[in-house]
Amino acid sequence: MIIHKVKVYPSKIYLPKKNQLAWKIAEIASDNSKLHKKSVDMVINRIIDNASVAIASLNRKAVISSREMALKHKRINGATLFGVSSKIKVDCEWAAWSNGTAVRELDFHDTFLAADYSHPGDNIPPLLAVAQQKKLSGINLIKGILTAYEVQVNLVKGICLHKHKIDHIAHLGPSVAAGIGTMLKLKTETIYQAIQQALHTTISTRQSRKGEISSWKAFAPAHAGKLAIEAVDRAMRGEGAPSPIYEGEDSVIARILNGKKALYKVPLPKKNGEKKAILETYTKEYSAEYQAQALIDIAKKLNKKIQNLNHIKKIDIFTSHHTHNVIGTGANDPQKMDPNASRETLDHSIMYIFAVALEDANWHHLKSYSKKRAKKKSTIKIWRSIKTHEDKRWTKKYHDPNPKNKSFGAKVVVTMNSGKKIQEKLDRADAHPYGSRPFQRANYIKKFLTLTDKILSKKEINRFLNCAEKLKKIKAGQLNKLNIEIKKSNLKRNNKVGIF
Repeated sequence: MIIHKVKVYPSKIYLPKKNQLAWKIAEIASDNSKLHKKSVDMVINRIIDNASVAIASLNRKAVISSREMALKHKRINGATLFGVSSKIKVDCEWAAWSNGTAVRELDFHDTFLAADYSHPGDNIPPLLAVAQQKKLSGINLIKGILTAYEVQVNLVKGICLHKHKIDHIAHLGPSVAAGIGTMLKLKTETIYQAIQQALHTTISTRQSRKGEISSWKAFAPAHAGKLAIEAVDRAMRGEGAPSPIYEGEDSVIARILNGKKALYKVPLPKKNGEKKAILETYTKEYSAEYQAQALIDIAKKLNKKIQNLNHIKKIDIFTSHHTHNVIGTGANDPQKMDPNASRETLDHSIMYIFAVALEDANWHHLKSYSKKRAKKKSTIKIWRSIKTHEDKRWTKKYHDPNPKNKSFGAKVVVTMNSGKKIQEKLDRADAHPYGSRPFQRANYIKKFLTLTDKILSKKEINRFLNCAEKLKKIKAGQLNKLNIEIKKSNLKRNNKVGIF
């Protein structure tokens, strides 16, 4: 890996393109690196993972709305929509919008955490949509996904957006643009302009993940993917972009992030180097914010240790700065303690998640978030007894540059009415690549089967899984095989009329 130093330059100092971060990203997107076998296998895992969570969310409100919007933009040689007959196609940017929303809705796909947060699987819907519309092959799609993961993971390592309350989709726009550039074999110059446009248009605030969290949390990455597709389209037509988008005097860094004296260090592989960043990412065993994964495992273990949960006096969770301030009591969001809060809000409340997991010794993507479950008196009692604390030791482990040492865990101290203290700690979720039982292909398939149960026919399940596992062999123009269909009568509609 090469560490690129990124800083702001005043307009009077000319910064050559080849010294700009967007150009360096474009160079690795337009190179001819060899495919790494384990990386290719992980691409297949994530395509299966994305499909499972997308199908499970097809009849949720946000997904229905996104699908209705997309269906108003039909195109003969377009892209497919999850759940809808593959004979019906729409413009690729609208397929990216709808499918991206479906993938994100349950907050149940992959994650990467470092200086900032990300869900790299958000790259797949827009890339797949473009690949379908442009009649590309499975190999083209694999290469594009590997580039997109490489770019997003390394931007997340080097540039913190959350510090400035900028939503993490600002790293997604450039990664999608880079991935599309790889798939379409575009020139470095074209990808460079597309990356800059994509970043410029995908800056938004973190209010989408603060307070009463709405359905926009699901729409946000889909919106970034859609904008990135449009940015590539404009760049392919010869249009330029605000430049240099990272280093300019009034750039993103200068005006939105660390300012004119900023210095960021962004790692990227050497040109033609194998793209392996996808192997550093991890999916979710439970439908909850990733930093809650290890805590759900802890709660399940504590359930076996505590004889009577009614005798709990208080629960203290010692964890990292990010966990405490984003999903813990450090966020200072009263909504995180409200039984009437939205599912999206409860998903970002470790107090709620831990209380339910402790009582049930289990976690379910639907039942654990039901209104009835959230209003259970015994749950509320435990929920409101929980307080989180930042422990600098956990923060240090959270930011460890070595993937094998990086930790997203916590120590939990349960104090009983008798004064007895019961403790449990865990560095990382059991399903993490370096956890006690890492997710393998069989686990991804099991997750797919669980989430699509009673939604898909056995025939459609077997057909899709067979195609996904043979992704490398899918010929040009045949990527529609990665779509999944269900009966039209089983797809709910939104009768409200919009502009389209």
